[in-house]
Amino acid sequence: MVFVPGLVLARRFHDEAVAPLLARRLPGLDHAAGLLDGGSELLGLDTERSTDHDWGPRVQLFVADATDAARVRAVLDAALPAEFLGWPTRFAGGPSTRLGVADPGGDRHGVTVDDLGGWLRGRLGFDPRDGMGGVDWLSVPTQRLSELTGGAVFADGLGGALTAVRDRLAWYPDDVWRHVLAAAWTRVGQAEHLPGRCAEVGDELGSRVVTAGLARDLMRLGLLLHRRWPPYDKWLGSVFTRLPDAAPVVDALARALGPGGWADRQAGLARALEVVAGWTNGTGLAAPVEPTTRPFHDRPFLVLGGDRFAAALRAAIVDPGLRDRPLVGAVDQFVDNVDVLTHPDRVRRVAAALAWTDPPG
Repeated sequence: MVFVPGLVLARRFHDEAVAPLLARRLPGLDHAAGLLDGGSELLGLDTERSTDHDWGPRVQLFVADATDAARVRAVLDAALPAEFLGWPTRFAGGPSTRLGVADPGGDRHGVTVDDLGGWLRGRLGFDPRDGMGGVDWLSVPTQRLSELTGGAVFADGLGGALTAVRDRLAWYPDDVWRHVLAAAWTRVGQAEHLPGRCAEVGDELGSRVVTAGLARDLMRLGLLLHRRWPPYDKWLGSVFTRLPDAAPVVDALARALGPGGWADRQAGLARALEVVAGWTNGTGLAAPVEPTTRPFHDRPFLVLGGDRFAAALRAAIVDPGLRDRPLVGAVDQFVDNVDVLTHPDRVRRVAAALAWTDPPG
């Protein structure tokens, strides 16, 4: 079988197999179709390696209500072809939430059918068409947003509803964006002096570990500054290096994380901090801040002072509910447990718990 990118395969599967089948068996059915539910193919990063699990001819169908969904599932179960472009359309193995491996003898096909509102609530914890407040935005991991806005829509026969939802989720409102950026700079400010102190006491391993954490935070921050949803860690580097002006930061972080000693590590980290600081000023979201590194108090470690950027961004927030919220940001800025981030009910409870300032006393 010749490898083709998963989104190409999915679009052809819909256009050449699924849509004609529905037109024959259920003429006049209103539906939308696309691929928005996860997988490296949604970011254009799938390769032949990806075909060993959860990959193959896949399509998501969205219909108006549960009655339509049941009728569509019955037609698909009975009449989908056994293979498409040489790839089996059925899957075997894997837990109930994943497809498993493409297998001609598999017990389920790769076409899901849902009513749009129900799927959105299951994926995000709410339906964006009902309105979105700050807590709604902050409760959605950016990986989820990267999937939903980074996949593809093949048809939108529900009055444009699927496209409208994707447009709404394209990027944060400015005040939410400021809050998330301020939280990211707060994280940087809390750790940027630590690699030097570790190195000073001979803890090279600790210095490298903290530097690696700062590199991750700066890469995520850089994507946010370019209006790109940061993906989860497997694809963070791949997506970051695609930014049109990423090269100086990539080179600086390569030096900071390379085999050299503390002098190289500090020089690389300082350069990366200054470039990302310049990007921050370039957004125009807050008053500009001097983007150069300086000694950390009386200690011989160069830092940028991430808290300075956090303060400027926070001061520019208009919404008092966001301006007074603790600077912890979106849920995946302070939680990295997969079993939390992949369950919308859990992330919404966590985000809601931080909706207000700390109680007095």
